[in-house]
Parts: sequence; C-alpha cells; structure tokens
Amino acid sequence: MFFEIFINDKFYLMKKSCLKSSFGFGIASGVITTLGLMVGLFASTNSRGVVLGGILTIAVADSMADAVGMHFSEESEGIHTEKEIWLTTIYTFLSKLVVTASFLPLLFLLSLKLAMILNIIWGFILLSVFSYSMAKQQKNSPFRAISEHVLIMAFVIVATYYLGTLIDKYIIT
Repeated sequence: MFFEIFINDKFYLMKKSCLKSSFGFGIASGVITTLGLMVGLFASTNSRGVVLGGILTIAVADSMADAVGMHFSEESEGIHTEKEIWLTTIYTFLSKLVVTASFLPLLFLLSLKLAMILNIIWGFILLSVFSYSMAKQQKNSPFRAISEHVLIMAFVIVATYYLGTLIDKYIIT
C-alpha cells in the first residue's frame, strides 16, 4: 500500500511500512529520550530553565541525529528508492521533533514538579496508544506490547532519576 506525499511541488509514493516505521521510531525515541533527559535534568538541577533548554536542544539535535540514523539504515538495506529513503528521513525528523516538542507546553504553564508528573503521564499515553495500535494491526497482544514499551520507559525514567540525583550529590554540589 502506498501513500501520496507532497514535497517540492511533486507527489511521491511511499510504502506504508516506511511511513509507519519512521513514525513509530519518532514516537518511541521522542518519548523515551525526552522523558529520560527531563527526569535526569530535573533530579540533578531542579531548574525549569535547564529542563527547557535540554528539551529544546534534543528536539533539534537528537531529532536530526535519529533521522540521519534512519537514513543510513534504509540505505544500507539496499531495497528502498532514494525518494523512500529521504521521505523516511524527513518523517523520522518531523515525528521525533513534534513528539519531543509536545512535552514543552506543560513546562511553561505549570510548576516544574507538576509538569514533570503530567509529562510522564503524557509519555505513557503516547507510548500506550501507539503500542496498542501497532499490536492490533499486527494481530498481537496489545497488553504485551504496551507492557513491554512502558516497562522500558519506566526503566529509563528510574535510571535517569537516580543518575540525576547522583550527579547532584557528587558533581554539582
């Protein structure tokens, strides 16, 4: 199955699987990387400015790095057209950027602690909805898919929280 995509005044076709893999990678990486960074920076500095700066930085830098990584991966398979490779690159960048940026509004509107809690819930929702959708399409157990991805997210949150507290205790202070 193909999607029509408008880029540079021309319509290109892209395999649905390329679009789904780009989008899925952007969601998973955006949620887990952003929450890990936010929690680690919060635990080590308790500074809204530092957390915001970290998110804004990875929104651009890590989104571009992941997009280039997907570009290399697609190229190395040797089965995709140049257009498919570039569209995968663009969709990976955009999905990761949008997902990462989706954690910013609460940080501007609420106290840092409340924003952190609600952003963890937001990340849980994003991962759960995508995991459910993916599992249903593949006729797999949604519970297993959600559990697996949320467990990875929880591990990253716990690990970066304790790493942040160690950084605060032994390096910053």
